[in-house]
Amino acid sequence: MAHVELSLSEVFVPAAATPTEQESDNFGQWSGTVSRAAEPCLLIDADTTVVAISSSGCDLLCLGAPEDVIGRPLLEGGLRLVDFTASPSELTEQETDKIPPLLALLSGRLARGLLRVQGPGADAGTTVDAISTPVLTDGEVAGSLTFFSAV
Repeated sequence: MAHVELSLSEVFVPAAATPTEQESDNFGQWSGTVSRAAEPCLLIDADTTVVAISSSGCDLLCLGAPEDVIGRPLLEGGLRLVDFTASPSELTEQETDKIPPLLALLSGRLARGLLRVQGPGADAGTTVDAISTPVLTDGEVAGSLTFFSAV
């Protein structure tokens, strides 16, 4: 039988001297959290530019170091997505529009799916489970947050 525990914590309230701009808004807080996370995760903005990625996220997605990816468009930063056929080929633009980080951004809803990531020299690629949620700023979708796990 499954065991579930619930933990409640206090709501984050910025101190009077804390800046109220990018660093203390919802998007800015996620950016700092993702950068320091041990879990494979990624934060992109509304223009699909990588704002933050964890080191383990870079490893899982075969992207090198976070500083090589941050500031670049998600699909132009070295991420190579391939299909699930026996002889993998790169996804088309129509197919990449449906990957969870972009789907959550465009739909404003939770998105989940499997991705096949091919690194340099890899034949078959690695299957990755991705779950994405839109990140809101002032009630508008400002980006998406994605957590990954190897399958």
